[in-house]
Amino acid sequence: MISIRNARGDEAEILAAIGLRAWEKAMSPIGGMDAMRENARAAFRNFTRSSWLTITVVEQGGSLAGWAAREGLDELISDFWIDPAFKGQGLGRTLLQEVERQIVQQGFELARVATHARNAEAIGFFQKNGYAVNWLSVAYSPKIDNDVQSVGLLKQLVDAEENVYGAGL
Repeated sequence: MISIRNARGDEAEILAAIGLRAWEKAMSPIGGMDAMRENARAAFRNFTRSSWLTITVVEQGGSLAGWAAREGLDELISDFWIDPAFKGQGLGRTLLQEVERQIVQQGFELARVATHARNAEAIGFFQKNGYAVNWLSVAYSPKIDNDVQSVGLLKQLVDAEENVYGAGL
């Protein structure tokens, strides 16, 4: 059974391990992981320890299977990680739908996410769920101490007509 809930502070290490495993799987076709692995491990640990209040988790049968974060509690999904052992079970879609619901509930009309430009699996996942590529850039990431090519995707969550004064008159 799939369940969604807020993360707990005592889960930081497990969440960091899930993030690292998912990151390693995503980076394997891209290469260059060895040089970045320890920085990535430290970044996941630091983030899950300090920002667990911004994390929503998905469980399968009582086991943590993935997580998403909105670091700024805004429309940006800053992290989205599904443990490779749980891929293909609909957990990512279920987690994404919950995060999008939270975004709308907090008054935002669209959702944004960024991923590595060569992470075809993530780009495909978000496109399959209604996201469109909005930008491409290369920027230095202090979290992993390396330049990263990124793709930004966005999805309109609320129809513009719903918020127009006098709509439906």
